[in-house]
Amino acid sequence: SLSVLRARVNTQLRKQASNHKNAPIHIDLFHFDFEAMTFYVGDSKVELSKTEQKLLSLLVENRGRTMTRGDLVDRIWTDGAEYVDENALSVTIKRLRDKLGAQKYIKTVYGIGYSWVIKDE
Repeated sequence: SLSVLRARVNTQLRKQASNHKNAPIHIDLFHFDFEAMTFYVGDSKVELSKTEQKLLSLLVENRGRTMTRGDLVDRIWTDGAEYVDENALSVTIKRLRDKLGAQKYIKTVYGIGYSWVIKDE
């Protein structure tokens, strides 16, 4: 039946998405493993809060694309985004940049949001 086919297709899509999402990501000196929750800059391990991990995941998965402030707030603070001050995102971005030393990678797109810059090789 159509409902069974739809359920099977959705299951396969979820499996593919989870397999791709769980793969460790290497960008220059950065090594991010979101499944093991380990984050390295060079050989130095970096401890990130849960909010910083969510933000980093969104930025890295959408490399080269600008994420709007509203979209980031909604996707990071899913359980109460309407009560989160816009300044909370700015503070989280600053902390993430400082911890990773990623000032050249996390770009502010004024009036819109943020993006993880793809470096030309």
